[in-house]
Amino acid sequence: MSYGVGALVVPSSPPTSLLFLNSAAAPVEVEDGLKMPIQDGYKWRLVLAYDGTHYAGWQYQQSPPTIQCTVEKALTQATKLERKDLHLVGASRTDTGVHAWGQVAHFLTPFNYDNLEELHAALNGLLPSDIRVREISPASAEFHARFSVKSKIYHYKIYNDTVMDPFQRHFAYHSVYKLNSAVMREAAKYFVGKHDFSAFANVSRNDRVPNPVKHIFRFDVKEMGALLQLEVEGSGFLYRQVRNMVALLLQIGREAIPPDIVPHVLASRDRKELAKYSLSAPPHGLCLVSINYNESHLLPPPGCPVNSFGRHHTIRKCKVPFYW
Repeated sequence: MSYGVGALVVPSSPPTSLLFLNSAAAPVEVEDGLKMPIQDGYKWRLVLAYDGTHYAGWQYQQSPPTIQCTVEKALTQATKLERKDLHLVGASRTDTGVHAWGQVAHFLTPFNYDNLEELHAALNGLLPSDIRVREISPASAEFHARFSVKSKIYHYKIYNDTVMDPFQRHFAYHSVYKLNSAVMREAAKYFVGKHDFSAFANVSRNDRVPNPVKHIFRFDVKEMGALLQLEVEGSGFLYRQVRNMVALLLQIGREAIPPDIVPHVLASRDRKELAKYSLSAPPHGLCLVSINYNESHLLPPPGCPVNSFGRHHTIRKCKVPFYW
């Protein structure tokens, strides 16, 4: 038996399924860098989409607003829990103005849910229209939004025409220079493989000595009419790495520098060397599209509710015509 309070569902008996997290387990890392012990409870995975235009990135701060702060406000209202009890963790700390279609986060509750559709509807009702929860699912104790990641996929859109499409202005960078996509494609191949990307990383006060060696699995340059879409998949990315790689490709596409400048900059391992050729590309063209995880960490625990992908509203048939 359980009882509901708004979107909140609280079990009337102690939780027994394997969703239960042992308080003696390894510590969980929260987004502000603090490590706190996992509390007894249940873990839930969110897939989020957002237009990052009006937000100062993902990471928590109250002013100016961030995605994490806004999502946590909705979660505290829907679950009646305090922020410190939710332990919300995002997979990627997207920067100011960057968008997402497939951001992933997890949070904890001390209670189970019989059905996730009500919580899903409540969250999207509380969130502003430029942030949506696409999916809610139960997660195993082993799953971690950041540490279970196998790869991330980012897209960067460039609108390459003399006049900008006004409907693309918030989601694509406008290049008035005619870009040579063939040389950009050639240059992008140099990024593929395992490299030290120190030359492509900006310094961030939030970085805790990250490993500069990353594995890029693919870097594709696709043409869709006036739109160029740069698609990159990697094991992980340093702060502003994708935007810095794109910026160099833009200079190569303008034929200002040759494609073989890429291995030269990589080998330097020096951010100042990249600065001789390009600055960071603007954030609004960048979108976190999807995140791939260790499959064993995605297995649902037994006794859990089914995933929620949202639900359609239906119109009930009237027994009596409305005009009677």
